[in-house]
Amino acid sequence: MTKTLYLVRHAQASNSVSPDLIRPLVANGMIDAARMGRHLASKMQGIDLILTSHSERTQMTAQVFCEQLGIDNQIVKVEEDLYESSPKHYLDALSEVSESMNSVMIVGHNPSISHLAEYLTSEEIGSMPTCAVIGMTFDNLTWTQITKKSGKMTFYDSPDGIFGIKM
Repeated sequence: MTKTLYLVRHAQASNSVSPDLIRPLVANGMIDAARMGRHLASKMQGIDLILTSHSERTQMTAQVFCEQLGIDNQIVKVEEDLYESSPKHYLDALSEVSESMNSVMIVGHNPSISHLAEYLTSEEIGSMPTCAVIGMTFDNLTWTQITKKSGKMTFYDSPDGIFGIKM
């Protein structure tokens, strides 16, 4: 069975709120998340679980994606270990996912989310911009078997890329 993983970097957050953990999305971040969710609706069908860090900005991004994708927000699971962590923590969270689930989204932070995307695929991704989404598949692997370069990237979209906005 094929497993599908979507890696999402949270949308743009406020730089004027402290502490870091409670930084909310700014208006442009909310708009980007809504537009990305609508844009990706046809690519992201049947998501079984959304894992997000416990930061305000990742939870807000996950909520907007749920609304735009028509997903019940009851499938969102907050994982404190995804905040200020490493790709290993993301892999640990994935290894806890039930094998009955075939499609998972993780909403996280840079640099870990970008490093994880490069680790799991053979792609050079660099630093994912805010609200960027990478889709990948894993053929005939369980969540616990996912490892270095075992995934195939199926798409990489960002607000700037899909809307032709130059940073």
